[in-house]
Amino acid sequence: MKIAPKHRPFPPDFIWGFAAAAAQIEGAAFLDGKSASVWDTFARIPGKVHNGDTLDVACDHYHRFPEDLALMAQLGAKHYRLSISWPRIFPDGTGTPNQLGIDFYNRLIDKALELGLTPWVTLFHWDLPQALEDRLGGWRSRETAEAFAVYAETVVKALGDRVKHWITLNEIICFTRAGYGDGSKAPGLMLSEKVVNQTYHHALLAHGYAVRAVRNFGGEGARVGLTDCSEGFIPITETPENIAAAHAAFVSANTRILEPIFKARYHPEFLLEVGSDAPDVLSGDMELISQPTDFLGLNIYRGVFVRAGQNGKPELLDFPPSYPRADANWLTHTPQSMYWCTRSVAEIYDIKSIYITESGVGYDDLPPKNGEVLDLHRRDYLRNYLRELQRAIEDGVPVHGYFLWSFMDNFEWGDGYARRFGVVYTDYSTQRRTPKASAVWYRAVMTRNEIV
Repeated sequence: MKIAPKHRPFPPDFIWGFAAAAAQIEGAAFLDGKSASVWDTFARIPGKVHNGDTLDVACDHYHRFPEDLALMAQLGAKHYRLSISWPRIFPDGTGTPNQLGIDFYNRLIDKALELGLTPWVTLFHWDLPQALEDRLGGWRSRETAEAFAVYAETVVKALGDRVKHWITLNEIICFTRAGYGDGSKAPGLMLSEKVVNQTYHHALLAHGYAVRAVRNFGGEGARVGLTDCSEGFIPITETPENIAAAHAAFVSANTRILEPIFKARYHPEFLLEVGSDAPDVLSGDMELISQPTDFLGLNIYRGVFVRAGQNGKPELLDFPPSYPRADANWLTHTPQSMYWCTRSVAEIYDIKSIYITESGVGYDDLPPKNGEVLDLHRRDYLRNYLRELQRAIEDGVPVHGYFLWSFMDNFEWGDGYARRFGVVYTDYSTQRRTPKASAVWYRAVMTRNEIV
């Protein structure tokens, strides 16, 4: 008997690409006028980053970007999500822009376009100028959001004639709660809940300022949105009561960010929960924060299983010790999070356009052997997640693109260079790039616009 597999292509206009971030790949941490970011400082605190690794050299993308972009294009990508380093543009956080920094990004954007790569530019991916942390208290201060407004306008004016896809901020929780609450990320502080909630609010103001900058200076065809790492909740069975519990859990977990942006308010239940620790909100703040955007970016890596408990309230389920997970042990193998996170945000907030701005997996890959890195576990992870993304699209969830995290191995924050998320292997001693088996597989996916 001959089997005829059914072709399941993604929509004809579906966008495929790679994602990376300035701090993690560029290196040149103090070259051509760039000053320290909070991550440059944090990495130098003993015990904060694995092996004492720093961002000083990283992947040396600052010097090697022409070859990196060429490899990206050879692997079949047509879109590239990158970020701009704020301390490379404004070494003091404010004041006079650094022309050498602007010149670098002009060269990078021009090379990307020359190679057929459409740039998607993230204005902030965690690398706050250390000068603003020292002088103002970083995201604790409303003045930092106001400084970001000037930075965003400067970048959009400089690049907006060629860049038409803008992302305001990446994963607010990771530079607010993780930076000022639990201390796990730069600047590594452990402050009160009141302060943490205020950092969220200032980040949301920065988002609003960036939206305004794109609307005012982005030119014809400019589009803008936020990237969030919304926590996904997977109903243990896809029955009405468990789906309702998953949606309720989604709102509760993600309310600090999505509610102000899409409903121009802090959720009443959130305000009741935090009481006197609620952020201070000034007149006009919510109007700025909730300006209409063109899409929502979602970074989806994992999810949590949930069921309807007593009185229908969400009951979150613990993972057993043997549950499949990556070497990055926070990253459980939960492909259905791709379906349920996108579906939840679309149904709850009526989002019309969603992009997966990051999705990937970190393993401790071995060096190339005979020119190959057979990362079959990563290929399997990506394939399973894309199947669930395809199911979401077929069910009507408006997902229009997917950016794989990441193009190449890079500085993985607190894990330093030990943890590898790339589909291209980086030899940090030689800076040689070697496409892994997952890169070859992903090239076939992008080329054929279907899972292979």
